[in-house]
Parts: sequence; C-alpha cells; structure tokens
Amino acid sequence: MQQYIIKGQQLVLHPGRVVFWEEQSALILSDLHFGKTGHFRKSGIAIPQNVYKEDLQRLVSLIQLFKPKQLIIVGDLFHSESNKELDLFKKWRSDLSFLQIQLIKGNHDILPGSWYEEADINVCNEKLIVSDFCFCHDLAVINTNAANTGLFYFSGHIHPGISIKGLGKQSLRFPCFYFTSHFAVLPAFSRFTGTHGIDPARQDDVFAIVEDTILKVN
Repeated sequence: MQQYIIKGQQLVLHPGRVVFWEEQSALILSDLHFGKTGHFRKSGIAIPQNVYKEDLQRLVSLIQLFKPKQLIIVGDLFHSESNKELDLFKKWRSDLSFLQIQLIKGNHDILPGSWYEEADINVCNEKLIVSDFCFCHDLAVINTNAANTGLFYFSGHIHPGISIKGLGKQSLRFPCFYFTSHFAVLPAFSRFTGTHGIDPARQDDVFAIVEDTILKVN
C-alpha cells in the first residue's frame, strides 16, 4: 500500500486497484464493468463467469479490510444491460445494505433508473463534489478548466497503464494510478480490461500495480 496526501486529505493506494480516503471513510474505485463477461457470453463468446466472481470477491475482501462507510464509484460500475451477473450483484448488495454507494455514471452505465433505485445506488449523472474533491468519469466532459477550479479531480474511463522497461529493451505495461497537480486517473478495477498507455510529465506521480505491490515509477 502507498500513502498519498492531496489537499491535506489522507489517501491509501492499494494494489487491489482502489483508493481509501481516510477522512471520509470512502473507498474510491472506477471501471468495475460488472456484467461484462455475461455480456460476452450472451454474444456467444465463452468467457468464464469466474472472472466476474473473482472481481466481486476481491471487492468484498477490500471492504472487509478498510471497513468503509461508502463506495465512490467513478463510472462504469456495470458494462451494459441487465443479465444474470447483475442479478448476482443485487444479492451481493442486499448482503451489504449498510454500505452507501455513490455512482458517477460512466458511458457504460445504461441501466434504467429504476434498477439503480432497487439496488440502493445513488446516481450522479456527471460529477460529484465532496469537500475539495470532484469525481467524474471522463475529464473530457467537464466543461470547466480543472486546473482553475480549486478542486482536485478523480476520473477513470481510460484504464491507465504505464510501461516499464527491463533488460534487452523489453517492456511490460501495468495498470497504474496517475496523479497530476490537479487530477488523478484511477486504474480499472476490473481485470477483464485492457490498458491505455499514458505519457506523464516529469512532475507527475505514477504508481504501477505490479502483482500485489504498488511501485512508484517516476
């Protein structure tokens, strides 16, 4: 785990692809894409359901570890329309009814409003502001200049990855947490996603997720 301070707020970066915000007792995460494997199976592509179950169990383990009062999900909690995997999520949700869930809708969150109400999920259409932090799925849709608002932005959407070079000019790309002076891009929580390479500036902070370790790479 890696401690990180922004605007006097204590954050913990965890290799499980989440951030724990101590002052708000909030677990921050993005791009879970629950139901994605079921969506592929409905299309005739044989993706094992264990992929989804492992992601869900990993989230349960992180909730048990940090004991948050709320989840702040920065978009793409679900992948598409309802399927059997989302029925399993509803049961999981009923077992954790004490936990508040805030969802900032992402481009894949296309379920009807009634579905979120039944699952007791609070939905924000574009952004959520808490204290000095603003949460939005895609920074590109925020009309204001993020650097000049006085807020620090958390986003997801692009599934950031950073390439680390080894001997013999070999390189591997790893999911990462990407921090600049005024925004952060969170890694995709789902392991059933690709990554998009980032090109950080020298003053930026990038933390690669290498197996069960957080590695600062610049």
